Amino acid sequence: MNLAAIIEGHPDDAVAIVSRGEPTTYGTLRTQVGELRGGLARLGVEPGDRIALVASNNWFFAVGYLAVLGVGAVAVPLNPTSPAAELEREIKEVGATVVLSGPAGREALAGVDRAAAGIARVLIWSGEGEDRLENLFGGEPAPVVERDPDDLAVLIFTSGTSGAPKAAMLTHGNLRSNIDQVQSHPGRRVTPDDALLGVLPLFHIFGLNVVLGLALAAGARVVLVERFDPVASLDTLQRHGITLVAGAPPMFTAWATMMGANPGAFGTVRLATSGAAPLADELGPAFEQRFGMPIHQGYGLTEASPVVTSSLADRPPRTGSIGVPLPGVDVRLVDEEGEDALVGDPGEIWVRGPNVFKGYWQDEAATRNALTGDGWLRTGDVAVADDDGWLYIVDRSKDLIIVSGFNVYPAEVEETLLEHPGIAAVAVVGNAHPYSGETVVAFVVTEPGRLLEEDEVIEFCADRLARYKCPTKVNFVPSLPVGTGGKVLRRELRSA
Repeated sequence: MNLAAIIEGHPDDAVAIVSRGEPTTYGTLRTQVGELRGGLARLGVEPGDRIALVASNNWFFAVGYLAVLGVGAVAVPLNPTSPAAELEREIKEVGATVVLSGPAGREALAGVDRAAAGIARVLIWSGEGEDRLENLFGGEPAPVVERDPDDLAVLIFTSGTSGAPKAAMLTHGNLRSNIDQVQSHPGRRVTPDDALLGVLPLFHIFGLNVVLGLALAAGARVVLVERFDPVASLDTLQRHGITLVAGAPPMFTAWATMMGANPGAFGTVRLATSGAAPLADELGPAFEQRFGMPIHQGYGLTEASPVVTSSLADRPPRTGSIGVPLPGVDVRLVDEEGEDALVGDPGEIWVRGPNVFKGYWQDEAATRNALTGDGWLRTGDVAVADDDGWLYIVDRSKDLIIVSGFNVYPAEVEETLLEHPGIAAVAVVGNAHPYSGETVVAFVVTEPGRLLEEDEVIEFCADRLARYKCPTKVNFVPSLPVGTGGKVLRRELRSA
């Protein structure tokens, strides 16, 4: 098998993707992907090699992703808006020797030290000389390389179930299994007649597998959008006859609160699903009242490829519930004693199934912490179940901050800020935000005699981390609250 084969078997003249207003049919897509596979093979790319993809939601990403998988290599999707320092660190961590980039990645990649990161080639669309990605097209296509279901397909950076960000190892079998699990759910099934809105970032597992992968496997059409704008996106729904919308809560908040929005904007949409972060209880009813469309909440995580549950069932969604497990996905709620929690009692969500990841790249300790010996994934999220088995998230047993659906782990931000010579100590927490769900807040203790400005601290972080990970507020404090073991008491800072 090879996940890249999801584009096979669909009619040549059926539209597969729409990018920058230009449609690409499945027949043309297969030709383009085959040519790029051939170009990568001639470049010396071999099965198992890691290839970084630095592109926005567009044709460049889709063709590059499928070609990398098809040649047997491992795709490493990276955020094209990340600063050079972050890209360099991630590329080096996974040992990616080749980078494929669309126009959006050009600026950040220009600042990457290729030698320090171990990069042999950077191929950029409309680049110069040997760095032109176009040079890999036009030659003899290469066949799809057969892979085992347990072979690595994607390395995708996540904050993990605990600890600092790390690369989750997702296999061809993991990703294909989750596509099949979603397709086995009668209400979630995607058909060739569907058109999906592709605005969720493709470097995020939600956009990568639930939108792009699912659409292409079903022979549907995905309209790729490089930047979310509430007004423009509603126009996209109508112009392209979008039938399926998958989004994060901030998207639905923006639509629900937008002045002058057309109440019939979702007229062609048959299903709207929300994931990546909790959906506020009041948002669903407000959205449905305005557009006549319910929002079905789900739950998932990168390590599960990602979908675990859905609230789409033979009854209306229940306020605050993430629903029930997908077909083929086992879920347990485990209490502090390691036993199954009783109905109504909280327990950590454990997940098992063919969609559960292989582990973290070159991090055996983190992998052992996340996976039990018999294959259960400890998610770190705490939920309760009602009498009908519907699940409700009540807490996170980790310090994860979720900003607009993106995971931010405080340790990464704190380590970055401690590189500033004027910062003696720092702690980072998440505070509620009406649009992004949460926002990052930093509590900073300065070195004696140093006077720092809030903007200086924020910009220092922005030069090294993606913007969504950076503090939007900095509080300067004389000291940080710590417990008897010396650990920072984040709960006291959250209430400060």
